[in-house]
Amino acid sequence: MNWTKVTDKLPENNQRVLAFVPNNRVFLPGKAFEFEIREVIVLVFLKNFYLDDSEKREKHGLHFWQGEGNSNHFFSDVSHWTEIPLGPN
Repeated sequence: MNWTKVTDKLPENNQRVLAFVPNNRVFLPGKAFEFEIREVIVLVFLKNFYLDDSEKREKHGLHFWQGEGNSNHFFSDVSHWTEIPLGPN
């Protein structure tokens, strides 16, 4: 699997990818403040997400990563991404 640095190349807009989020904490349901580290997660890349919001663009960057459930991430959270591999034939 080839990982791409976000500083080298970005996914297509609305592309669903595997994203590497260093030290990503996922809180466990039903467990008070307990979490585990899951650094590889599925996210959708949203290009120019904050284009019309200069305040948020300055604070969080132009682009955004949309997650599933509560796993949204600001652009700077993700260091690398790769295409989701095809399943078995």
